[in-house]
Amino acid sequence: MSENWRKAGWAGAAIGVIAAGAAAGVAVERITVGRGIRMKARLALDAAGDYGSLRGTEGACRAEDGTELYYETDELPPEPAGKKRRLRRSSPTAGTTVVFCHGYCLGQDSWHFQRAALRGVVRAVYWDQRSHGRSARGLAQADGEPVTIEALGRDLKAVIDATAPEGPLVLVGHSMGGMTVMALAEQFPELVRDRVTGVALVGTSSGRLDQVTYGLPSVGQGAVRRILPGVLRALGSQVELVEKARGATADLFAGMIKMYSFGSRDVDPGVARFAERLIEATPIDVVAEFYPAFQAHDKTEALQRFADIPVTVIAGDRDMIIPAEHSVSIKEALPAADLVVLENTGHLMMLERPDIVTGLLTDLLARTGAVPAPTNVGAHGRSTAGSTAQPGG
Repeated sequence: MSENWRKAGWAGAAIGVIAAGAAAGVAVERITVGRGIRMKARLALDAAGDYGSLRGTEGACRAEDGTELYYETDELPPEPAGKKRRLRRSSPTAGTTVVFCHGYCLGQDSWHFQRAALRGVVRAVYWDQRSHGRSARGLAQADGEPVTIEALGRDLKAVIDATAPEGPLVLVGHSMGGMTVMALAEQFPELVRDRVTGVALVGTSSGRLDQVTYGLPSVGQGAVRRILPGVLRALGSQVELVEKARGATADLFAGMIKMYSFGSRDVDPGVARFAERLIEATPIDVVAEFYPAFQAHDKTEALQRFADIPVTVIAGDRDMIIPAEHSVSIKEALPAADLVVLENTGHLMMLERPDIVTGLLTDLLARTGAVPAPTNVGAHGRSTAGSTAQPGG
């Protein structure tokens, strides 16, 4: 047996441990529901929901390596000149731009519910991280340079320079997007000091991601940590073959996506399908390129850049990708931050609990003076599940 096949066997065993829970549910579905019916159901869900359909004023800028970064801006409607002048006199943070940074294997459309709610309330920028969504594949990665969280922070700086070169900023980051915000603060402390008035860190971490168990029993944790980076590199070198396999095993991947994205069983099927589409759109070689960066990520010291501004930290108590303990660690580094842990909630909390997450963001915007308090936000849809939130101190 060749070394490659031996490693593949071990990799398959390790990944099989991760997939077991999802596969069990998929097996039941296969017995009770035909493949054709499942496909029709997916198509119906795609057609029924408008998730990810919101568009703004399009634009693009260049990262330091020349990679084209795509963004969209939702501008405020024009106001009478007299009213605008009164608003600016009453609030030093009027004219704030809110910049939304999405997570790994997602895209700007993952903020769909928050975007729908905040339109017309605040100026907002949504952008796709390099190699994600509508942004171009990273040129540095094409030349063999590894992805780093630091480079993502510089990408965010390029987007800010292009979309909001002056005026107050509120930065919102989910998962990898939160790490991107931390990397920006580490490298551009003067920007944070002079312009950032608030930060929201959603389902993210400042470090120690190499200790995440992904919900595995202890017997499988070490194997996955050792093998997964190499497995992803191998898969990333066989893109066409792997993408065909992903299509052939769509049911299994859908089950895994749901298991690792959401914490409740009664998630709106349309929302679950939307999350599936977002993640499916990320090519396997992009998955492989980004994964090692998380193992090296450590921005605990950079959090101190946010010590003097309002910070909201949001976690899901059933998040197996970035457990709530990582948000607790951020709170410990920033005692003045507000920490809220959402019950029965997984990693994609802005999709699973859109009302709560949007409300928390609106409260943060009010605290920064970006919007009047209280502010009514627009209708933005909801999942069928309810939730309660636990203040974290």
